[in-house]
Amino acid sequence: MPPGAIGSWQLQRGGPLPGYFQPVEIKAPPGALVSLATAGRLDQPRQAPLRVGFLIGQVYRMRIMNIPMQPGLEVFPTVELIDRLYAPRGQQQRFAIPVELSQADIELALQGKFVTRVIYLEDPQRALPVRDDPAAQNWFDVGPHRDPLAVADALGRPVAILRIGGRLPDNTQGPDESFLYGCPPFAEFPSRTTVPPPQAIAPEARQP
Repeated sequence: MPPGAIGSWQLQRGGPLPGYFQPVEIKAPPGALVSLATAGRLDQPRQAPLRVGFLIGQVYRMRIMNIPMQPGLEVFPTVELIDRLYAPRGQQQRFAIPVELSQADIELALQGKFVTRVIYLEDPQRALPVRDDPAAQNWFDVGPHRDPLAVADALGRPVAILRIGGRLPDNTQGPDESFLYGCPPFAEFPSRTTVPPPQAIAPEARQP
C-alpha cells in the first residue's frame, strides 16, 4: 500500500488518534544529521538523536546527510505513524517511539535497495520474559516474499513504518510538495540524554 494509506485507514476507525502528536525519537549513526520537511522545504540539519511529535496518519519526509563513511551522499527516508502509545498522563514524552536509521540500512538504500521497517509493540502475553538492552532496539529480517507489516501485526501492535530508499528529489528545482507529502506539522521536543526504560523500546520487523 502507498505511504499514508495505512495510517489514514487507522484514523477512520476512530478513537484518540486525530490531532495527537505522538513523540518519536529519530536515531541515526554517530555524526549523521537529520532534516525534516517543513513549509515546503527541508529544514536546517540537526544532530541525531532528534525528538519530535508526529501526527498519526501522516507521512514525514526526512533527509539524512553527513553519513559516516559515505561522504557527500544522502538518503531521504519517510516515517509513517499508524498508531500511538498510551503513556501515563504527563509522561508522554518519556515514552517515544524509537525510529532507528542504522548504518547497514542506509548503505543498502545507497546501493539502490528499498528497505521497509515496521516498529511494533510486543504482545505482553507472548513476549519472552528476558530483560532487553535499553540502549538497543531489537530487530529481525522477515525474509523474502513476506510482508513485514503482516508479521509485525501477528506479533504485536504496529505503530510506525520506516521506508528507506527508492526516491530522490529533483535536484534541478528542489523537492516538490508531493515528494515532501505536503509537509505535515510536527512538534519539537527537547532531546533526552538518558535512554527510555526497556518497555519503551519497541522491536521491529523489516524487509530489505
